Amino acid sequence: MTAASGSQPRVLILGIGNLLWADEGFGVRCIEILSARHAFEDQVRLLDGGTQGIYLVNLLEGVEHLIIFDAVDYGLPPGTLKVVRDNEVPRFLGAKKMSLHQVGFQDVLAMAELLGQLPPKMILIGVQPEQLEDYGGSLSDSVKAMIEPALTEALIYLDAHGIRPVAAAADAEPLVDGAHLHPALALTDYESGRPSPTQAWRHGDPRVLQTTS
Repeated sequence: MTAASGSQPRVLILGIGNLLWADEGFGVRCIEILSARHAFEDQVRLLDGGTQGIYLVNLLEGVEHLIIFDAVDYGLPPGTLKVVRDNEVPRFLGAKKMSLHQVGFQDVLAMAELLGQLPPKMILIGVQPEQLEDYGGSLSDSVKAMIEPALTEALIYLDAHGIRPVAAAADAEPLVDGAHLHPALALTDYESGRPSPTQAWRHGDPRVLQTTS
């Protein structure tokens, strides 16, 4: 780790999305695995932002580096990892709206800018989803394969700014923003414990899930 945390830039590493909708959970899974493997200085905050949307805006105050993991519709082949930076981030988050959480986070950045709280440095590490219409499903293979490259991108970025984590304890559980991830939602247990199609509904109701363009 780096030296005195007070002399280091404040960093927010944020995963957004919904674990219950297949590839929508990519960002949250990245945070889960990153937190299980690495320990950071106090100025680095890892957060499962879920689908909180506008409620995240106050968390950006004083943040100098914002790293976002998310599933993003780039219009690319499924499983493609794409990294965008700084002023490009809001544009890509709002270009093709996949879900309500994405619209909400674009609004978070817009409000943060109005409040003078927009982080000066931002990096969006996004993957093109393959499957979204699978309620209770996990990541598709093509998207899950991008977790490791996504984490590598984040660690390279942090290292370039003098932030170097240490390995987490061998028995460490995923710890996101001070709270342990519920065991039933951890990736391995979530996948192995999924009910069969005869026991659980796999698809959403389009009357509820449809978003406006």
